[in-house]
Amino acid sequence: MRSFSASGVQLHRGEEEEREPPPPSHDSNHQFASMKNKFFNELTHLPSMHRHRLPMWAVGAIVVVSLALVACLGFCIYKKCFNKAKKPKKARERKAGRGRRRREKEGEEPDEKKEGEEVKVEEEKEYFGKLEYTVDYNFTENQLIVGILQAQDLAAMDMGGTSDPYVKVYMLPDKKKKFETKVQRKNLCPIFNETFTFKIPYTELGAKTLVLQVFDFDRFGKHDVIGEIKIPMNTIDLGQPIHEWKDLVCGEKEEQEKLGDICISLRYVPTAGKLTVNIMEAKNLKKMDVGGLSDPFVKVVLQHNGKRIKKKKTSVKQNTLNPYFNESFSFEIPFSQIQKVQLLITVYDYDKVGSNDPIGKCWIGYGASGLGLRHWSDMLANPRRPVAHWHTLQPEDEVDTALKAPIR
Repeated sequence: MRSFSASGVQLHRGEEEEREPPPPSHDSNHQFASMKNKFFNELTHLPSMHRHRLPMWAVGAIVVVSLALVACLGFCIYKKCFNKAKKPKKARERKAGRGRRRREKEGEEPDEKKEGEEVKVEEEKEYFGKLEYTVDYNFTENQLIVGILQAQDLAAMDMGGTSDPYVKVYMLPDKKKKFETKVQRKNLCPIFNETFTFKIPYTELGAKTLVLQVFDFDRFGKHDVIGEIKIPMNTIDLGQPIHEWKDLVCGEKEEQEKLGDICISLRYVPTAGKLTVNIMEAKNLKKMDVGGLSDPFVKVVLQHNGKRIKKKKTSVKQNTLNPYFNESFSFEIPFSQIQKVQLLITVYDYDKVGSNDPIGKCWIGYGASGLGLRHWSDMLANPRRPVAHWHTLQPEDEVDTALKAPIR
C-alpha cells in the first residue's frame, strides 16, 4: 500500500512536470525579437495602395448594385413621363366608379345630372349602304313610276363577305302590289336599272308611304333585310321628277304572314311518261274579302327548264278558307325530261270585278328546296304510286324571285 501510494505520488508529480513549459532560453528570445523586428520593418515599407486594396468580389458587388439602381431610376422616369395615358380601361372604369360612388355618398348629383353640363354620347352609326332611285308621277295616267337604278357599299350578309341583293318595292299600308328587281349575285355595288309602276289616283297618294327594301337572297332560307328607305308621299313634291341617292337604314324584319297550307298528291309513271297532279284541299287560307272569307281556286303551271309548257285551273270554291278540291290534272312528260320539270302551285282569290288576287304560292321540282324538293324526290323514288304532302304557301313575289335566280 505504501509503495503504491508513493509511486502514485511520483507519477502525478511527473505529469505536472511535463505540463509546465520549459524556461525560455536566451537563443529563443533572440530569435523572437529578430522576427518581430523584421515583420514591422516590412510592414512599414509596404505601399499604401496595397494596404487599402478591396477584394475582387466586393468590387463586383458594388458594380452590380450601381447598375441595378440606374436601371430602376430609368424605368421610373419612363413610367412617369411617357406612360401616363396608357392606363388600363378597367382601371379607369373602376376609378370612375369609385369617384361616382364617393360623390353620391357626399350628396352630389351624378355627372350626367349636373346643371350646366352637357353630356355628349356619341353612338356609332351603322352603315348599310346607299341606293339610287327615281320617283315620278304621271298625272294623265294616274301612275306613280319608281325607278331602282343602283346601290353602293351594301353590307355583306354572306359568310364569304358578299351579298346577293335585290330590291323589293311596295306601298304602305295596303301592301297589295309588290315589285321586285332581279337578284344580282355576289355584288355589293349592284346595278338594277328597273322601273315599276303603281296605278294610284293622286288624291289617294298622300296617305301612302313608298318602301324600298334591299334584301340578301338566300335560296335555302329566309331572305335577310340589308336596309330600307321609306318615303312618305305627303313629304315630297311630285310636280317634278325626283332623282337622288339616299342612305339605307336598318330594315325591320317583316313578320311572316300566314297564308295557309295546301295538300298536293303527285304520281309519275315512267313507262308512260305521265305526271298526275291532284289538288286535294287547302286550309287556313288568308282572308281576302271584306266579309272575312275568300273565293279560292288553284292554278297549276308546268315548266321545263324554266319555260312554261302548260297550265291548269281548279274550280272556284265560294266563301271558304278551307276549300276541298280533289281535282286531278295529267301532263305528258318523257322520263328524259322529268329531272328538269318545275311545278308551280298558286292559290288565288277569285274577284268578279277586278283581277284575281294571289293568296300564296309554292314550288315543287327542279331547283326547289326544302319540302318542295323532297316531295319531288319521293315521287321519283316511288314510281306509279301517289305521294301526298302538305305545303305551306309563301308570298308570290318571294317564290317568283327564287325562280329568277340562277340554279346552282
